[in-house]
Amino acid sequence: MDRVNAREVALKVLYAVDQEQAYANLALDRILEHYRPGKLDRAFATELVYGVLRRLNTIDWLLGHFLHQPLASQNPWIRNILRLGAYQIIYLERVPDAAACNESSELARRYGHAGAVGFVNGVLRNLARRGKNIPFPDLNDDPVAHIALRYSHPSWLVQRWLEEFGVDETVALCQANNDPAPNTIRTNTLKNTRQELKQRLWKEGVAAECTSYAPEGLKIAGFPTLHNFTPFKEGLFMVQDESSMLVGHALSPYPGARVLDAAAAPGTKTTHLAQLMNNQGEITALDIHPHKIKLIAANCRRLGITCVRAVSADARYLDHGMDPWDFILLDAPCSGLGVLRRRPDARWRKTRASIEEMTILQREMLEGVAPHLKPGGILVYSTCTITREENLDQVNEFLARHPEFSLEDLSPYLPSGLDFQKTLSRGYIQLLPHRHGMDGFFIARFRKKLPV
Repeated sequence: MDRVNAREVALKVLYAVDQEQAYANLALDRILEHYRPGKLDRAFATELVYGVLRRLNTIDWLLGHFLHQPLASQNPWIRNILRLGAYQIIYLERVPDAAACNESSELARRYGHAGAVGFVNGVLRNLARRGKNIPFPDLNDDPVAHIALRYSHPSWLVQRWLEEFGVDETVALCQANNDPAPNTIRTNTLKNTRQELKQRLWKEGVAAECTSYAPEGLKIAGFPTLHNFTPFKEGLFMVQDESSMLVGHALSPYPGARVLDAAAAPGTKTTHLAQLMNNQGEITALDIHPHKIKLIAANCRRLGITCVRAVSADARYLDHGMDPWDFILLDAPCSGLGVLRRRPDARWRKTRASIEEMTILQREMLEGVAPHLKPGGILVYSTCTITREENLDQVNEFLARHPEFSLEDLSPYLPSGLDFQKTLSRGYIQLLPHRHGMDGFFIARFRKKLPV
């Protein structure tokens, strides 16, 4: 197998994202697994990939000042070599400019056409000399352009956040999206306690600290790949963000209950519900994609969970002959704008139209599951996004169509310290990265009224 350094690994990932429409996290995992670089190279390659993709429009804008032809017209290998070099020059102080230029020129020698070496070297040396002095658009004159370029987000997204949050919070949200997301795991309480897991991780050389709100959560550092990590293989934990853990607590099914997880793959929240039920009862985990059912089953096996039945089905079209459930979780497909810090390429894939498409699907799924909840039962609706259309508007429209449902106070189930906007008592909460230090999530808890 050819040996490649961190920059070459990063280049291959960026090329896959750019030319093959690959998802960055999947492409990175695949290429790292293929080349298996050392720990330091692995960490540096990850930083380069995610850093370039987070700052993509700013990098392209800065490079454009030193190009005679648009960056989009360049050979894709050269385009991404320039981006890699520019990210190091502008954002990585610990990398000397000369090293960024020389290493990029060497990549151009391997992946470029005749003359590419001199071209890349010249552009990046000009950027190193003058790039940090290029002024951004003025915040007062053009706040959209200023924030979009300085904090590297699509203009249409900045515009809608300015209208909803104002300037200061929009800047804070964009900054939070550009910070690396913490590595967070959920203790498998069927096999160990959080303190026991923390001590086990420490013995494995992994630092861990308790999450602020989720009682099973740990933030970890110095984390190796999961493939050969013994505590993971033993089923002692599940990778999950803290805000996602709070969804399970919002539902809080009791042991012995019948539960439907209506959009379950890969089983992250399903397995949390099983833990909260002490693996007693029955959870039906649905996903529309048959191949994803295997992911749910595999996670259950690893964690030692036996109360889950994974089924390939569409939650919009459930069999009306099925027995009703005591609890239903609909963690709905969404635009994903609350998890942009984890998916740095996603911000460039999203559009206004994709939000509208999601609202239609969410509405259909809510309509599909609502008849299958027992009177007196609990429905939790959640998304990993922060748009009003997909969240509070969706809730209000559902209540208008279904007077047999009402929102129920979330205060007994979620920590009060989260509730900056004082909405828990009203039955919902919007979590935001810049306010709560975790992924953006929306959670609403409904109860189906008993017949009069």
